[in-house]
Amino acid sequence: MITTVERRYSLDEYRAIEEKAEERSEYRDGEIVPMSGGSLNHSRIGGNIFAFLKFMLRDSKCEPINSDLRLWIPEYKRGVYPDVMVFADEPQLNDNRNDEVLNPILILEVLSPSTADYDRQSKFRMYRSVSSFCEYLLVEQDEIFIEKYSKQSQGWLLSDFKDLEKSIFLESVGVDLPISEIYRGVVFG
Repeated sequence: MITTVERRYSLDEYRAIEEKAEERSEYRDGEIVPMSGGSLNHSRIGGNIFAFLKFMLRDSKCEPINSDLRLWIPEYKRGVYPDVMVFADEPQLNDNRNDEVLNPILILEVLSPSTADYDRQSKFRMYRSVSSFCEYLLVEQDEIFIEKYSKQSQGWLLSDFKDLEKSIFLESVGVDLPISEIYRGVVFG
């Protein structure tokens, strides 16, 4: 019987690899996990949300950031790339690194068939360990359907949306996000 030894990486090794990598990977407590490629719908939805929030929040203290910036989750020793994050003030940098942040208030993920369960379950559990985090949007890319989780004093409240004519009020930033803007230009199969 042949046994294989799984290579574990230190956080510094991962960061050095990630700085030079052509494709992004997540860090999972010593394991480097390549991220799957996106789709046209995924890219359009993420871009639409980012552009809308960037415009709507331009005169506020809130700032949306796209998926180029890594969120470090200390409790789980994970580095992940949410599709869109919003910060209430300046993003807090991890160890003064300009590629890792710690304090989003709002996280948005566009669901892919290969990552939907992970985004809804394990990733959401990890996100909840971030003290500033208080709102989570999960957006389907193959149909009009959005799940919104809002942090309440007694736990997380789930609301879902599937009407293109409606808007989603994002309490964390005080903005109505029209569902038609989320899906602008998206073609369903």
